Amino acid sequence: MKNKFRLKTARTVVSDKIKEAFSSVMPITLIVLVLCVTVAPIESGMFLVFMLGVLLTVVGIGLFTLGADTAMTPIGEYIGASVVKSKKIWLVIPVFFVVGVLITVSEPDLQVLAGQLSQTVKPNVLLFTVGAGVGVFLVVAFLRILLKIKLKYILLLLYTAVFVLAFFVPENFVPLAFDSGGVTTGPMSVPFIIAIGTGVAALRNDSGAEEDGFGLTALCSVGPILAVMMLGIIFHPETFEVTEYSAVTVADSKELFLLFGRSLPSYMKEVALALIPIVCFYFIFRIFGSKTDRRAVIRIVIGLIYTYVGLVLFLVGVNVGFLPVGTFIGNKIGGLGYNWIIVPIGFIIGFFVVAAEPAVHVLTRQVYEITAGAIPKKALSFSLMIGVGISVALAMLRILLHLEIMYFLIPVYFIALILMFLVPDIFTAIAFDSGGVASGAMAAGFIMPLALGLCRAVGGNVAAEGFGVVAFVAMTPLVTIQILGLIYKIKTRKIRKSKEENSSAEEIID
Repeated sequence: MKNKFRLKTARTVVSDKIKEAFSSVMPITLIVLVLCVTVAPIESGMFLVFMLGVLLTVVGIGLFTLGADTAMTPIGEYIGASVVKSKKIWLVIPVFFVVGVLITVSEPDLQVLAGQLSQTVKPNVLLFTVGAGVGVFLVVAFLRILLKIKLKYILLLLYTAVFVLAFFVPENFVPLAFDSGGVTTGPMSVPFIIAIGTGVAALRNDSGAEEDGFGLTALCSVGPILAVMMLGIIFHPETFEVTEYSAVTVADSKELFLLFGRSLPSYMKEVALALIPIVCFYFIFRIFGSKTDRRAVIRIVIGLIYTYVGLVLFLVGVNVGFLPVGTFIGNKIGGLGYNWIIVPIGFIIGFFVVAAEPAVHVLTRQVYEITAGAIPKKALSFSLMIGVGISVALAMLRILLHLEIMYFLIPVYFIALILMFLVPDIFTAIAFDSGGVASGAMAAGFIMPLALGLCRAVGGNVAAEGFGVVAFVAMTPLVTIQILGLIYKIKTRKIRKSKEENSSAEEIID
């Protein structure tokens, strides 16, 4: 009876995750279907490739997120708790650095981004450069919490450094650097980072400890930007090649499955190489650290299997199904006489993509609880949807007009940095954390190739103008959530003032 109940529960959990993934991918799928029967018709063979890619992506995201919940989060909590409890700085710093590198190189969104590059910058070089950036700033985030340094002062210093450094980096590397910051904080790294933040904050018993638990994701997003900029300064290429995905079509069902089957072994190998170091790191810690329940270990092993299978299916589905179609549609629309239509289409894509991101729903609930309902969930969700919609539309407009990315990033980040000193600190932490949350799997898997295809069609510099759309998606929440924080602050003041006036009136009556 117990076994039947456990089996039913397991099936329910898997089913829920698949449904969640379905709701995440479906908006993009419906938009593609509409485009395919209107402005960008595709061959039936390519359409079949896309639909099978959708199926694999949905199942892949579902299994991967289940694996992240049952394996990656517990591993992160275990390693984080074990290291933090030791209270040995000499141990914490190297361990956090290694963990930052290992979890980053296995991020699916980052692997998709790295796959867009040709041999000028080898994908593995980008992966480990970004990983090193996350590792260093995971250590910085730990020290910030321990030393009780305000997050806004560190962010102001770091982003000032980012924009100053940008003037010494080849123009082509700047959009890639900002995109790297957007794709690193995904389903693989966030559970680890949150677990570490919670564990470190727990060491302190003061009133600001809970608030300081936020902001680790924000700092870990800055690291890759600086790291890739340094990579650009070291290599200093005038340009770099971007992988071009040709339109893939098939004649029959056998050819369809062979197309995906041929890609499977290489992704199985890539994912295994990415996950093995994390698994080894965990078991080394288990040997020398505190022992965990055997059943917990079995759950983690099963979760790792889910993670592996899910990540393989996701990468195959995105790279074989989504990327070529996204590139083709962008190229097709860019060649139209009325290619300006990509701007409103970009807005619609951004609007619905962020609405479907599971992590966004977690964020809205978190803010609702922190503000005790003063900021409604619908208000936060709608502001994010509008903001990201505008971001994607602006990214497409930038490509059409051949504008530099800095014309957009500098004013938006300037506003965000000013707002830091006007809103409660916790809103700043949540806003900068959510920059990575908003740029999910579909931003890297579909919106980015759409932008690259559009850029090629309008004759733009693909390296300098095609990249940057993920950076646009990641920058919007920095402003929208802090504006909500400002509204919350004003509302709180009014409520407090009203209570004080009522109290004074009662005293006069008495």
